[in-house]
Amino acid sequence: MREPSWVKVTRAVVLTALALFTLIPIYVMLTSGLKPLRDVQGPFRWIPSHLTVEPFVDMWHTVPLGRYFVNSVIVSSSAMACSVVVAIFAAYAVSRYRFLGRRVFSITVLSTQMFPGILFLLPLFLIYVNINKYTGLQLYATRTGLVVTYLTFSLPFSIWMLVGYFDSIPRGLDESAQVDGAGPLRTLIQVILPTALPGVVAVAVYAFMTAWGEVLFASVMTNDSTRTLAVGLQSYSTYEDVYWNQVMAASLVVSVPVVAGFLALQRHFVAGLTAGAVK
Repeated sequence: MREPSWVKVTRAVVLTALALFTLIPIYVMLTSGLKPLRDVQGPFRWIPSHLTVEPFVDMWHTVPLGRYFVNSVIVSSSAMACSVVVAIFAAYAVSRYRFLGRRVFSITVLSTQMFPGILFLLPLFLIYVNINKYTGLQLYATRTGLVVTYLTFSLPFSIWMLVGYFDSIPRGLDESAQVDGAGPLRTLIQVILPTALPGVVAVAVYAFMTAWGEVLFASVMTNDSTRTLAVGLQSYSTYEDVYWNQVMAASLVVSVPVVAGFLALQRHFVAGLTAGAVK
């Protein structure tokens, strides 16, 4: 059936509005990052009168942006890897085995998503301080402690989503692998995981992006040497001035790797979310 012309016009208008809503902030960020500071602080102009690349050079020296970037990469990658590994084994156990406390475990995992993250800030802080006091293990103001913190955010959703994805995979694959002499671990690694690759990629992207852009816990659980990008960008604001052009330039630069990675894995990410949500 042929679509009416008003449907096509409406769709074009809506898509154009959404595109402008997305692209205008990026344009403002880019042009502001190419302006001298005095032009950014003055009235906004859609077409800059003077462009310069100095903000993109100065942003590395005004604050230790390189160190913040390395911290974010290490913390986000570690949180992603730990979340994926733990979620795979936990979800596979919940999906394929019937054990005592299985239902309680599943409900507990989902119930953690009902509470706002700020409720866990003080308890985690006190736990880290007491662990250091009684065992000497330093978790507060370390990248390891930040990774453990982010696992509390990403693991529940990751387990829940992978359980739904594993449930959608026919159990006949497990039985066929067992007939061929494969044990549970080999079955999971060689048979189930290749089939569940979109779900695993979705979990990995979710865990990485959750850790990459988090601000509240990173501002409390880090110091000058372990600070991440999300908090480090605030350092461009001083008592004397706010370097808005460098903030825009730095925001643009640090967003490129994440956006590029997301676009590269978008197909798997969407497929994983869709499959898990349907189940």
